[in-house]
Amino acid sequence: MGGNRKALAFSGRIVMVGFGSIGQGTLPLLLRHIDLKPEQIVIVTGDENGRKVAAEYGVAFHDSPLTPANFRTLLEPRLGRGDFLINCSTDVSSVALITLCQERGALYIDTCIEPWAGGYTDVSVTPAARSNYALRETALKLKRPGTPTAIITHGANPGMISHLVKEALLNVARDCGRPVDAPKDRAGWARLARELNIRTIHVAERDSQVAEPRKAPGEFVNTWSVEGFVGEGCQPAELGWGSHERHFPADGRRHDAGCKAAIYLTRPGASTRVRTWTPLAGPIHGFLITHSESISLADFFTIGDGDSPEYRPTVHYAYHPSDDTVQSVHELAGRNWQMQASHRLVKDEIVSGVDELGVLLMGHEKGTYWYGSRLSIVEARRLAPHNSATSLQVTAPVVAGVIWALRHPDRGVVEPEEMDHAEIMDFIRPYLGQVVGEYSDWTPLQDRGRLFDEDLDGDDPWQFKNFRVV
Repeated sequence: MGGNRKALAFSGRIVMVGFGSIGQGTLPLLLRHIDLKPEQIVIVTGDENGRKVAAEYGVAFHDSPLTPANFRTLLEPRLGRGDFLINCSTDVSSVALITLCQERGALYIDTCIEPWAGGYTDVSVTPAARSNYALRETALKLKRPGTPTAIITHGANPGMISHLVKEALLNVARDCGRPVDAPKDRAGWARLARELNIRTIHVAERDSQVAEPRKAPGEFVNTWSVEGFVGEGCQPAELGWGSHERHFPADGRRHDAGCKAAIYLTRPGASTRVRTWTPLAGPIHGFLITHSESISLADFFTIGDGDSPEYRPTVHYAYHPSDDTVQSVHELAGRNWQMQASHRLVKDEIVSGVDELGVLLMGHEKGTYWYGSRLSIVEARRLAPHNSATSLQVTAPVVAGVIWALRHPDRGVVEPEEMDHAEIMDFIRPYLGQVVGEYSDWTPLQDRGRLFDEDLDGDDPWQFKNFRVV
């Protein structure tokens, strides 16, 4: 499944829903790695963005925003048995599209579980009901044996991150003198994580890409979907809640149903910061933005009952986006989470920088281990057209997932943790720039208390209260 292998044959139709930065970056990779004619692909999206890219590749382009009232009328004639729907959209219900694909016998993939427009910020429902936890539980109810494969949440994160965690666990085991074969099932992976004493896992990301012109007042700038970032940033902060945690947050809430592997905070993720570490940036403050992998990874590694597990690591995102995006978030918060009038998705305007995206495994005998992708804008442009460093870390896993689904077409609803990580990594590794693993003695207690007295748990550095910035 490697990046340079012969293109996979496919005779069906592909419908791409949404064609922003991720859709535009995915299209050339699809045509590179799957034996397709342009007439086999149709794009259905909500605006004119990307029409020139579609025309470049001779692909049909329809500016037709999908709504609960019209999505069936627009998509049913284009989807039949063996066809494929690639969902790169925002504001279109993933559950609605998966249901349609199951009815039509079509395959499916997305990069996150989306609600219909306004679902992330609907104040008429509780924070719990608009959480990623709730969206995931709803999607998992569509699991039915023998139905067409529907891969959910398979971009960079969520998606690639789950495969990086497995590879990182094997690396740590080897470096601690206990080389093991890759476990064959969920129970085996959970036992390995417990044996290594993995207490906390961060999705630790620092995006240092810079675009010209820089952000202007009243403008939201981002290196991937503006609407997507603002939507998830306004959701409650969510994290998988580890069995070692002994300080439940005052603003934390548990869920009444489901896997019970995660909690949420009664505040937006874009206003919640945590301490983390990456090799290039060193110690940084990141946003605890809700992401599905925080829940699915914590659930995957749980041993015992969901309410009171024998073992579970704490898992969450710790995201330091581009500097202009950080400024955009501060401005958004000052506007009480009302989107700025102007927003700009930067890609061609990026002039320098690296997206350093990986997993930070903490608590094992070597302390802290970061493992992930270090991809520069220069390298991303060399590797694939119409991509930035940020988008390529998403689009390569999307195409890897499409190929996996074509080879495994009857798996029903599938999460990244249920897939063969080695098969996926074999495909995406050539698109990740430098794949780096680095150990550190960093902990969230490092240099704390030097200027002010803080309420810390000095006996256990891996408590969430030590990571949280208050």
